[in-house]
Amino acid sequence: MTVSRLSLLCRDLWALWLLLKAGADEIMHQDIVPLCAADIQDQLKKRFAYLSGGRGQDGSPVITFPDYPAFSEIPDKEFQNVMTYLTSIPSLQDAGIGFILVIDRRRDKWTSVKASVLRIAASFPANLQLVLVLRPTGFFQRTLSDIAFKFNRDDFKMKVPVIMLSSVPDLHGYIDKSQLTEDLGGTLDYCHSRWLCQRTAIESFALMVKQTAQMLQSFGTELAETELPNDVQSTSSVLCAHTEKKDKAKEDLRLALKEGHSVLESLRELQAEGSEPSVNQDQLDNQATVQRLLAQLNETEAAFDEFWAKHQQKLEQCLQLRHFEQGFREVKAILDAASQKIATFTDIGNSLAHVEHLLRDLASFEEKSGVAVERARALSLDGEQLIGNKHYAVDSIRPKCQELRHLCDQFSAEIARRRGLLSKSLELHRRLETSMKWCDEGIYLLASQPVDKCQSQDGAEAALQEIEKFLETGAENKIQELNAIYKEYESILNQDLMEHVRKVFQKQASMEEVFHRRQASLKKLAARQTRPVQPVAPRPEALAKSPCPSPGIRRGSENSSSEGGALRRGPYRRAKSEMSESRQGRGSAGEEEESLAILRRHVMSELLDTERAYVEELLCVLEGYAAEMDNPLMAHLLSTGLHNKKDVLFGNMEEIYHFHNRIFLRELENYTDCPELVGRCFLERMEDFQIYEKYCQNKPRSESLWRQCSDCPFFQECQRKLDHKLSLDSYLLKPVQRITKYQLLLKEMLKYSRNCEGAEDLQEALSSILGILKAVNDSMHLIAITGYDGNLGDLGKLLMQGSFSVWTDHKRGHTKVKELARFKPMQRHLFLHEKAVLFCKKREENGEGYEKAPSYSYKQSLNMAAVGITENVKGDAKKFEIWYNAREEVYIVQAPTPEIKAAWVNEIRKVLTSQLQACREASQHRALEQSQSLPLPAPTSTSPSRGNSRNIKKLEERKTDPLSLEGYVSSGPLTKPPEKGKGWSKTSHSLEAPEDDGGWSSAEEQINSSDAEEDGGLGPKKLVPGKYTVVADHEKGGPDALLVRSGDVVELVQEGDEGLWYVRDPTTGKEGWVPASSLSVQLGPSGSAQCLSSSESSPGSAVLSNSSSCSEGGQAPFSDLQG
Repeated sequence: MTVSRLSLLCRDLWALWLLLKAGADEIMHQDIVPLCAADIQDQLKKRFAYLSGGRGQDGSPVITFPDYPAFSEIPDKEFQNVMTYLTSIPSLQDAGIGFILVIDRRRDKWTSVKASVLRIAASFPANLQLVLVLRPTGFFQRTLSDIAFKFNRDDFKMKVPVIMLSSVPDLHGYIDKSQLTEDLGGTLDYCHSRWLCQRTAIESFALMVKQTAQMLQSFGTELAETELPNDVQSTSSVLCAHTEKKDKAKEDLRLALKEGHSVLESLRELQAEGSEPSVNQDQLDNQATVQRLLAQLNETEAAFDEFWAKHQQKLEQCLQLRHFEQGFREVKAILDAASQKIATFTDIGNSLAHVEHLLRDLASFEEKSGVAVERARALSLDGEQLIGNKHYAVDSIRPKCQELRHLCDQFSAEIARRRGLLSKSLELHRRLETSMKWCDEGIYLLASQPVDKCQSQDGAEAALQEIEKFLETGAENKIQELNAIYKEYESILNQDLMEHVRKVFQKQASMEEVFHRRQASLKKLAARQTRPVQPVAPRPEALAKSPCPSPGIRRGSENSSSEGGALRRGPYRRAKSEMSESRQGRGSAGEEEESLAILRRHVMSELLDTERAYVEELLCVLEGYAAEMDNPLMAHLLSTGLHNKKDVLFGNMEEIYHFHNRIFLRELENYTDCPELVGRCFLERMEDFQIYEKYCQNKPRSESLWRQCSDCPFFQECQRKLDHKLSLDSYLLKPVQRITKYQLLLKEMLKYSRNCEGAEDLQEALSSILGILKAVNDSMHLIAITGYDGNLGDLGKLLMQGSFSVWTDHKRGHTKVKELARFKPMQRHLFLHEKAVLFCKKREENGEGYEKAPSYSYKQSLNMAAVGITENVKGDAKKFEIWYNAREEVYIVQAPTPEIKAAWVNEIRKVLTSQLQACREASQHRALEQSQSLPLPAPTSTSPSRGNSRNIKKLEERKTDPLSLEGYVSSGPLTKPPEKGKGWSKTSHSLEAPEDDGGWSSAEEQINSSDAEEDGGLGPKKLVPGKYTVVADHEKGGPDALLVRSGDVVELVQEGDEGLWYVRDPTTGKEGWVPASSLSVQLGPSGSAQCLSSSESSPGSAVLSNSSSCSEGGQAPFSDLQG
């Protein structure tokens, strides 16, 4: 259908072209004479012959040969041209009748008459009807002519008669006086010069018509033979080129028509001036000729316009088709890529957070792909509109529209299917999380019930009521049937998720079993009438007192499950309260929002005003100071220290100015009417703000140069010209002040935009600006490090830096290090990089301003691949440990505040975690390449016993398995007192220590984090018999443990293994086991206590993560940290 419609259009165009060509051919073959008046204008001006426009009685044109003395001297060529031209002017009909020649020789001689007649008869190119000769009027010449004509009649024999006339009245007998000019006694108005101008104008118009017709014919041929291009650009180019040519052709037509109407008007004016009888036939013929040419031009123009309209429609439809096809290809490629990408989204998530993340990714992907989908639907509508407009390519457009709709529907369906699966997965994980949380709350409930109070009947009944009340909540929180879950979520269950569901169900069943046991025990206790002699706790009461919640769930309080129920009811109460408040405050909400809008506009106004002032100040400095340093007229004022130092003094201020003047200020002005969205402007240009880091790093050099040359006359002269009250150093500080000002303005804007659309962008922009300020501050400290031989850039990104108090405790090293480490901390500035942590000594420099900025002497660096941490050190919430190479080097670090400590610990943990993940991936890769895993290294003398290693390994397995209940309900027995003559042996530690107190390391082998201080020797230092002072409280343990407090004095009875000592309290006589880390030697009344351990962390706190090694060795041996 498309081909037939296109061929029909082409046939229409060809028919119109043939019509246009026919009109042009008619114009080119009509009214065209061999000669033009303009070509023989000089010959016609001689007037030896002229066509007056008179006619004979039968309509024969009259050519008059006036008396011309030099007639015989006219060259034959000129005579022939004039005769040819004059005979070509009348119409073919008139010329066919024959011409009447009037030869006026009244003042001539007979010899000239004879010669003239013979020459005319020999050279006249057209038909002759009659020749009338006015013979000479003199008596002698008349008589001579009569005699000569009679005797020489045979010489004048011609095809037409030659009549000799004696006078003008005789001539009137042959031609009417109205057809003769005045010199022949007639009344015909004739002016030869006017006739010549008219003929020139008519022939010029005819030539213009011919050229226009040729141009139209050529252009029409080009249009008819043009093939339709296959791309948008070529089609647009062809359409533009043809349109330009069409406009030019129309302009030529307009000029030709204007010229024709001008000639016609002049002819009509001439006709109007003369009387009716004086109008000759030639004038009427000229007017008719011009009118005919004008009519033909009008017809040609109409045909051309119709032809062009069809041709233009064809090109425009072709261009529309090419745009549609190009858009179709682009959209189809995008939708195909999106479909391929969504086909890779097969993950259904392994946790609630993971599923929520996948849903967010899907929503983001859908939002980004939505642009392509909307474009495809719009393109389909455009195609339908083309079909409705009867486009010639309907058969090509309709399938593409159908395909676009199919792709959009298919993509939307796939998105919906994917969202449905993820929603199903989200629902399942929420149920699993709810069940796990319910189990954790149950475990906490059991752990929080005091054993001694449950021995009474009232206490047992109260505990029993709590348990029964809690079990009632299981209907809405626990998983009822495992098979029902498998069936309901069959579409999303894979092997891993099924295993996860099974473990959750097992944990739930185990917890319920424990509850039933506790319930049975409490029922027995509640039924008793007498109190037992010795309280014996039921077995389930061996639950840990502070069980850790499952991964991803953290309890907000340590209260009983009843408070958990209150927390669950909290959102409802809070929502109800908010609804009540909203009703009360509905009247003032509009006023409050209007007030906030006013405040936002005020902050935006301040931001813009200060930004403009800032840009003007930078320009003032650059033009008034920086540019003047290159001014030859100011060179004599510059001191030698300022030569070639412009970049040092001003840094990259010019770059900062161009950024703010050309980009940032203009973009800020776009947010004048919507100040709450200004955060987007900051986020889009956040990378550009990195230029301030370069400026701030150069600031110390700039400040130093300024202080050396501040008295230079150059600066004083520039300040005088600028009329500045402040010196240059104040303006050099402007960029530093400006970058810090932004975060204050963003805070203000955020405070008034909490419920607005751009609040999140403002918060993100504020965080990013604060991050840039931190990076600038860190880099200022980093460039002040001296003495480091390597490249600081190789250490990775600088994460944190700060000053700390540091104690050391080494297994290897000089004795004095150990002796000085306990009570004399070193002040060190630590730089935490991604690959190493640097210890530097801060040194204050003399000077003022930036010259007084501290420098840092490099002392030591620790490779993060061999570093571990102990996050909590008892006795001080601000301390934590950094240990190195399996605790061969231990650094106790005290932060200024607990918040700073927490920030550093979290950052170090992130680094170690990332290293651990990398090591695990490397280990898995090696395991695939090797046939068997590498064996663990053999335990050293400082490692735990084999049984203890198994217990530690079991502990780690429990930590890594969130579904295991054993980690919550079991605890090992305390150590027994030593038998006589035998050393003390220790079984596994209690698992009550929270995981947050655990140590972190990326090392491969399991290493015991013994708190006993070692120095110099390879083995632990033994305590000497005598009295010791307790330096840390010890209140945990079983019946064999001695409860002591800091400051108590005890006597050593027995030295045990692995850090436990059997001591006696002299004041009470009680004996028991205490950690050696809690004791220090009592040297005397004035002696100082010696620290026995570099760590006061609880047992089990430094158990390391089981991971792969990130390094094959360690670092260089430790050097003395004290500077």
